[in-house]
Amino acid sequence: MATYAILELDIIRWAEARKIIPNSHPQTQLLKAMSEIGELADATIKNDQDGIADGVGDVMVCLIVYCALQDINLVDCMELAYEEIKDRKGTLLSNGVFVKDEA
Repeated sequence: MATYAILELDIIRWAEARKIIPNSHPQTQLLKAMSEIGELADATIKNDQDGIADGVGDVMVCLIVYCALQDINLVDCMELAYEEIKDRKGTLLSNGVFVKDEA
């Protein structure tokens, strides 16, 4: 199994070989990611595990290419998001509502 870093580089090289990078635009990749999220939602509703795996992968490919076009690193973005949420306290209730702990 490849590491995330190797897969990310492979995806970027794939996109460069096909001239997606630099000839595409971030907006185009964002719209493609939104389309793939729709397909992922459809697979989720249908409980289609193969479709879910494919959908998650397709969304990630779009986000990696989007980040490359924006000259940012997806892992750095995830790290920023984690730094914002890591100290949050609370509980997700069974009804789907997240209740923050009062500090």
